[in-house]
Amino acid sequence: MKYRNWFISSSQTSRWTLHVALVTTLFIVLLTGCTGGISNTSSNGANETESPTNNLSNDPSIPTLTTTSLDTQPSTVYYEIFVRSFYDSDGDGIGDFKGLTEKLDYLNDGNPDTDNDLGIGGIWLMPINTSPSYHGYDVSNYREVNPDYGTMEDFTNFINEAHKRGIKVIMDLVVNHTSNENPWFTQSAKDKSSKYRNWYVWAEDSNRSLGGTSAASTGDPWHTVEGKDGHYLGIFWGGMPDLNFDNQEVRDEMKDIGKFWLEKGLDGFRVDAAKHIYEDLLTDKSQETTDKNVAWWQEFRSGLVQSNPNTYLVSEVWDKGAVTVASYLNKAFDSSFNFSLAETIIQSAKSERDNNIGFILERTYKLYAEKSGGEFVDATFLTNHDLNRVMSQLEGNKEHAKMAASLLLTLPGNPFIYYGEEIGMLGVKPDEGIREPMVWFTDDSAAGQATWQASINNHGTARSSVEEQLSDPDSLLSHYRQLIRWKSSIPALRDGGIQEYTTDNASLAAYIRQSDEETVLVVHNLSGKEQTLGLALDTDLGEFKSILQATKPEATLTSNTLTLPAYTTVILK
Repeated sequence: MKYRNWFISSSQTSRWTLHVALVTTLFIVLLTGCTGGISNTSSNGANETESPTNNLSNDPSIPTLTTTSLDTQPSTVYYEIFVRSFYDSDGDGIGDFKGLTEKLDYLNDGNPDTDNDLGIGGIWLMPINTSPSYHGYDVSNYREVNPDYGTMEDFTNFINEAHKRGIKVIMDLVVNHTSNENPWFTQSAKDKSSKYRNWYVWAEDSNRSLGGTSAASTGDPWHTVEGKDGHYLGIFWGGMPDLNFDNQEVRDEMKDIGKFWLEKGLDGFRVDAAKHIYEDLLTDKSQETTDKNVAWWQEFRSGLVQSNPNTYLVSEVWDKGAVTVASYLNKAFDSSFNFSLAETIIQSAKSERDNNIGFILERTYKLYAEKSGGEFVDATFLTNHDLNRVMSQLEGNKEHAKMAASLLLTLPGNPFIYYGEEIGMLGVKPDEGIREPMVWFTDDSAAGQATWQASINNHGTARSSVEEQLSDPDSLLSHYRQLIRWKSSIPALRDGGIQEYTTDNASLAAYIRQSDEETVLVVHNLSGKEQTLGLALDTDLGEFKSILQATKPEATLTSNTLTLPAYTTVILK
């Protein structure tokens, strides 16, 4: 059932009636049943929270929760790094493995008693294999590291040093396609009798008709090699020919490559373009295609866990449909990036309005738990290397950036922070503009600062560095450190599930986090004005009687009335 504070004042009755009507409409769209949430009242006269527009809540396949459900998600905070842009150890302007190692203590010094590091527990490296491109998403040799970044010895030393500090390391594994400079492809294109011919998809060889639109929204998926007959499939562009996963040799090779890197010490992989193994054309989009993709990834996972039973696999399934994403959590991936949630968090921070995140996630996670046997962990984030940076989306508003971080770091799952996000780096497309060098120093020519490309978005008055923010307790960096420590030290935030908590106030976002050890209430004041909240009394979960943590010390709890200053996050127990 839905717990409510039944002692609502008469002045609030009309607003509460509207709220019930809105939520009831969502019930009809979802399924008939209980919500399992808790409601309370606000005394500030703010507007009613609107029903969520995120399409997760409109998916009729997502069931509702009962109060007995507890989908826990043991988690850690990950940090996404573009090695080329991170830290340059040898003065050539390009970030490298030795630079990563040198800056590990910035990320986590391995001492839980210190508070001058970021406190992350995992690193995701963007592609590190040899590649003709600056970004590396077109691999020419899967068993080598990019010489711009150093040697294999440098790389394994980095992994060892990360592990000493309790940091897990995963890397991008680009499985769907290779570079057109990969020897597999050059042999495939040159010689129709080559063993590699059938490693790629040639229209004429497989009697496929030319035409159609790429499922990756890049237009014509068919390409030719100059001076050669035939058309090959490359749904992203001609420089990235798609591999043929109907060929068992290709499947076995990719499993062997995964094992190769696990034996080097990696803890897992972020898998690029996971849904495009068989979803090549727009006309391929179907549950049948999804099932075929999932079957391959299940085979892939089964092969890897032979080398490391604790291998962590997170997929890029760029799809807003919760049912589609859930399919990939069935014995294939541990996590899948939550693109819909990223949009919702940023929109909430920017508009200063609650988007019912707890309501949406509570139901989405029920579906994920059913599909995964309760083994999933959400992969949450704000932006990544394919999206305009969050500070640019928020138009440089530091308070909004702090609230976006507060939302991200108090929700379930493994949050992924894109390098520089914690200092408010700016960045808009084209892609080079969102992958600019990490800003370490006020002087952009200081030793260690990567300079492989000039910073267009982060220069002059727009430039904000780690050096500047380290000593500023009000900086965005300090805020990230604080919230990451909460995430790591409060069991309910680190490992717990989520339950909605309605506030009857569009300026407040609230939800319950519950683990086997404890239950806490998270409340965010998204607005620039002080807000008050009357807490629910005598719920099945008990009462929240004290403030455990607050981003601003002026936050108070008197009797059952919580007062939150502008742009404040509070954890109650």
